[in-house]
Amino acid sequence: MRLFRPLLVAAALLAASTAQAQQSRFTAGPVISEYGAVADIEGAAPIPPQTVFRVAFDVSEAATAGEVSRRLESAARFLNMHVRAGVPRENIHLAVVVHGPAVRDLMIEPRPGEANANAGLIAALVANGVDIFLCGQTAANAGIEPDALLPGVRLSLSAMTMHALLQQDGYTLNPF
Repeated sequence: MRLFRPLLVAAALLAASTAQAQQSRFTAGPVISEYGAVADIEGAAPIPPQTVFRVAFDVSEAATAGEVSRRLESAARFLNMHVRAGVPRENIHLAVVVHGPAVRDLMIEPRPGEANANAGLIAALVANGVDIFLCGQTAANAGIEPDALLPGVRLSLSAMTMHALLQQDGYTLNPF
């Protein structure tokens, strides 16, 4: 066991240094600089400049209390990544459909007296034209009134309804 312990420590240090090196490849922006850092990928398949994206993100998993939701931040990453890759900003249309436990990530005060760590992200997404919809059935089930939601969040009849409407408008579902 004595010999094994130094090997474990060395492996942990190597993994931490590799993770740090990988994270340093991720940089901010160009659209939402505070959220959604992305890495440039050499040799990636080119995206035709006339590409138009209509993408819906389905979010049901809540963030850990006090942390930014990685699921919500995916929309910022998508926007930053594709503008950086040369897709014109006006060709990217994003919607986020939230339901289930993730409702807390859209509330002004997720728990009494608690500030929402996602407020800045939601504001940045809305300011950059991302539509954010909350399932009305989730809100009704949780007893959440519209005035408890962060600015820019809109209610839909249901998440199922919103996804169906978005699909009719040519949106594809992003599973990440």
